[in-house]
Amino acid sequence: MSDIGRESRSNHDMHGRDTPDFQRQPNMAADMDVKQRYFPHTQDELKEIASDILRYAKELGASDAATEISEGDGLSVSVRRGEVETIEHNRDKMVGVTVFIGKKRGNASTADFTRDALRDTVAAAYNIARFTAEDSAAGLAEAELLEQSPQDLDLYHPWDIDAEEAADIARRAEAAAFAVDKRVTNSEGASVSAQHSQFVLATSRGFMAGYPYSRHYIACAPIAAAGRDMQRDDWYTSRRDASALAAPEAVGRYAAERALARLNARSLDTRKCRVLFEAPLAAGILGAFVQSVSGGALYRKTTFLVDSLGKPVFAPHIQIVEDPHVKGGMGSAPFDEEGVRTQRRSVVEDGVVQGYFLSTYSARKLGMQTTGNAGGSHNLTMTSTHTKPEDDFEAMLKKLGTGLLLTELMGQGVNYVTGDYSRGASGFWVENGKIVHAVEEITVASTLQEMFRHIEAIGADTVVRGTKEIGSVLIERMTVAGQ
Repeated sequence: MSDIGRESRSNHDMHGRDTPDFQRQPNMAADMDVKQRYFPHTQDELKEIASDILRYAKELGASDAATEISEGDGLSVSVRRGEVETIEHNRDKMVGVTVFIGKKRGNASTADFTRDALRDTVAAAYNIARFTAEDSAAGLAEAELLEQSPQDLDLYHPWDIDAEEAADIARRAEAAAFAVDKRVTNSEGASVSAQHSQFVLATSRGFMAGYPYSRHYIACAPIAAAGRDMQRDDWYTSRRDASALAAPEAVGRYAAERALARLNARSLDTRKCRVLFEAPLAAGILGAFVQSVSGGALYRKTTFLVDSLGKPVFAPHIQIVEDPHVKGGMGSAPFDEEGVRTQRRSVVEDGVVQGYFLSTYSARKLGMQTTGNAGGSHNLTMTSTHTKPEDDFEAMLKKLGTGLLLTELMGQGVNYVTGDYSRGASGFWVENGKIVHAVEEITVASTLQEMFRHIEAIGADTVVRGTKEIGSVLIERMTVAGQ
């Protein structure tokens, strides 16, 4: 159900309960030797390269220029039935260059950091700009919007493990899944990933900053069988700091429990009913809103939420807040991909849209100011003023009463121009707050307009998925098409 590799900031199982942490790496001390071993260059060296690139662009006659230089080092190991299937070690580097000649823009990139290659890349971007049509919205962000003193948001925690250690952690997750029940008969595998990256962003408007960051995860995807029926599910834990990951055994056990619960599923007759989106799926509802009020869709008028600023879109008890400065957050950033400072803000207040998600370019197309969202959203939370601390998953099932609990969605059946929503789904039929049986081979349908307006409750069973934190979401009514 969960996308392997999606990110979470909190130790949660499906119902929001804490899962145990595990300590394992003796070399986690954040000394400079460990921190630097993953990157060929220091931050200062990357800044020197960036300065050279901006100078090359100026020498060619560019009116403005920007560059982003990035490096990454990662280890990913997967096992299946106890045997190592893949070991991948990636080491990446990239230089991206944007050159402006007035309102004309050119882009070029290279993975070669030699001086000649960098000069050639700048020249390529410059020549592209020469032959590109002018765009009145093109150009760098205004200098006064740039973040000149970025704060340390605690985003980098190197995980010093080798392939053998990673494989052992993956085996522990998979073994725990098999140990849950004899009906767990197979596995799509378990995987462990440790990723380290750094970047520097520089512009000719006086901005130059960067930082390292990390992303680590453990995932497991077991298969359960009963007779001819086979079901798979998965679970994962993801953090910036590996010491905060859930125990591999907890990941494997919970993934197995989810797969077992799906056995003996059946379809439903077509009906209209209340629908509870499990918290990881509910993040998709928030994601649909973000896409609908993002700059590109707004200025192209390819969204049903054009001109929605200041208008009620959600139920009056719904609040959406963006906080880019959460320490260690998976969506945290002191500045966006253009160097614009980020800030905490209310995006939806009492159901009313208070802000869009705009880059410098899309803001200019709309006659507005950037919101610091070049590159996407940052740590969004969607809450309800009705939610109480005791509104855990079991409490949300009671609020559902009789209806459908969704735990998986399939396909891309969302039309952002009209708001039409129709997706393949599976989950559980619930009666009187109790799960009765698993459900599969159904389609759920509505419109985003109706879904947003008719959110009845949001649970306290919050999880973090990507840049979004949300609990389970109860929607008053949707059409369920089955047999």
